[in-house]
Amino acid sequence: MKIYTRKGDGGETGLFDGTRVPKSDPRVDAYGDVDELNSVLGAARAFAQEGEVKALLEGIQKDLLAVGAQLADPKYDPARRKEKTRISEERITEFERMMDRCETDLPPLKGFILPCGTAGGAFLHLARTVCRRAERKVVGVSRNVPIPPIAVKYLNRLSDLLFVLARVENKRGGEEQVDW
Repeated sequence: MKIYTRKGDGGETGLFDGTRVPKSDPRVDAYGDVDELNSVLGAARAFAQEGEVKALLEGIQKDLLAVGAQLADPKYDPARRKEKTRISEERITEFERMMDRCETDLPPLKGFILPCGTAGGAFLHLARTVCRRAERKVVGVSRNVPIPPIAVKYLNRLSDLLFVLARVENKRGGEEQVDW
């Protein structure tokens, strides 16, 4: 399989069902932001402390490919698609449990904190902001075309998790949070 197809040279791209749309289509823009988030998480993973956070980020990167597949398929039906393109409610519950566990070891939040710290923590803060943008785009698309509701819910909870993980990374790296 060649990387280039020349099919996009005219400014269009193909969705999973074969539909051709402009590369500026809101759906393409939304899954492009999810792809960008995945890349930022790859950088965060490269700088993260060893252990649970790295493993969790790898799983999230795989999830984001599933979210992208859902967004790229106008006829997405989880019952007809491969298991790896599905996101379950249980995954969101896992995120909530992880946040609850992590927050017991973190200093209480009294307000906003600056997105900084270790390289891993800073990249996780960056990922959080890219995640929020992706969520906004997906919500916008969902107002006009059917999008699996789990995609919005997943991105919403993921942004919260990334914030907590950034704080965890900074604490493990000996960085104190900087209050605003």
